[in-house]
Amino acid sequence: MESEAFMGAKIALVCGADLVAYKRDDIPAIPWPGLWDLPGGGREGAETPADCALREVEEEFGLALAPGRVHWCRRYPAMLDPQRSSYFLAAEIAAAEVAAIRFGAEGQYWRMMPIEDFLVLPDAISQLQRRLSDYLSGRR
Repeated sequence: MESEAFMGAKIALVCGADLVAYKRDDIPAIPWPGLWDLPGGGREGAETPADCALREVEEEFGLALAPGRVHWCRRYPAMLDPQRSSYFLAAEIAAAEVAAIRFGAEGQYWRMMPIEDFLVLPDAISQLQRRLSDYLSGRR
């Protein structure tokens, strides 16, 4: 995975036909308040895309996943600054890992959601819906 300058990374954590999704805090001062989101966030230091996404997964959901678990990664224009780049990744997780999730302090709540449901939610971040669709097209 490339590690040139990029803003951040989001990741689809997939377990069968479901994925981990969370409802963002409903605070007007943050981007996408109250929308459904996927794990991830801003890059720190010289992190690779996988390092960034997986650090956020551990901070937000209490799951420590090895970088080798990431099986899909693509660069996109960053959602907050399209002149810069960000990454969208995907990793499979097991049911035991879902059971081990410990939701952090960001967001209202999380849930396992059918992938197909996330794709059509009117209150999900639309860029992530498109990126998730790209991932699904690549694995079919």
